[in-house]
Amino acid sequence: MSSRRESLKKIAAGTAMLGIGTPIISAVVAGKSFQTEINTGKIRHSACRWCYNDIPLETLCAEGSKFGLESIDLIGPKDWPVVKKYGMTSAMGNGAELGIAKGWNDPQYHETLVKNYLEIIPQAAGSGIPNIICLSGNRNGMDDETGLVNCTNGLKKILGTAEKYKVNIVMELLNSKVDHKDYLCDHTAWGVELCNRIGSERFKLLYDIYHMQIMEGDVIRTIRENQHSIAHYHTGGVPGRHEINDSQELYYPAIMKAIAETGFTGFVAQEFIPTRENKLESLKEALEICTVSI
Repeated sequence: MSSRRESLKKIAAGTAMLGIGTPIISAVVAGKSFQTEINTGKIRHSACRWCYNDIPLETLCAEGSKFGLESIDLIGPKDWPVVKKYGMTSAMGNGAELGIAKGWNDPQYHETLVKNYLEIIPQAAGSGIPNIICLSGNRNGMDDETGLVNCTNGLKKILGTAEKYKVNIVMELLNSKVDHKDYLCDHTAWGVELCNRIGSERFKLLYDIYHMQIMEGDVIRTIRENQHSIAHYHTGGVPGRHEINDSQELYYPAIMKAIAETGFTGFVAQEFIPTRENKLESLKEALEICTVSI
């Protein structure tokens, strides 16, 4: 624990000395000045919009881009032009889902969901949005197998269009223990089985580290063994879903290193609720913690 704390202190100290987002370090050695680029690491950085709703989107983009933020997660078509204005993207777009409780596991929602996704997929492709989120829905007494069958039948109706436009449909893994009672897609194994049954490179999982730590733990091994089914990651401190520093139980530098070692080229999005008054300071710290090189 002391070693872990010292590592995080060094990260924070380095951030304070260099300034996150400063692309060049200036120094003087033996009377000669030189400049060198900061190693930005192997992780591409995003942040979930809802965690910063009190900050105007343009401000979030302008300030975030200064310290390495490349994307804003969970925004829809009306906001995609805003992030593009700042040279950013939305690595995980939304706008077609019906909420967490009403998802693909219930056939009564299939007609509406199919319509919504068939409309948004071409828009996403046209705006350079790589992923659109989807959700399983709540169980409401449903067993795992029935949920798999229903989700497979419904999602296959949109995957042809997703393949045509090269847009990923990505189902999020959420915990049903603390935050989303009764949610169906609450274990990695169930999500991976759904990927296998659908059998499309355009259907994958959003592995939310916070949620899966609560449900099953064993985060690094799970990531390594199921990397081919994962298109995107979310973070969050456990317990409480706050900052990802040494105030919580996960050691994010090791998790990010494991993700990078799989060859992952997508995005990791910060999805924690900042406790600091200056929320952007918490976001800066999180990006520094998650910047690794291999």
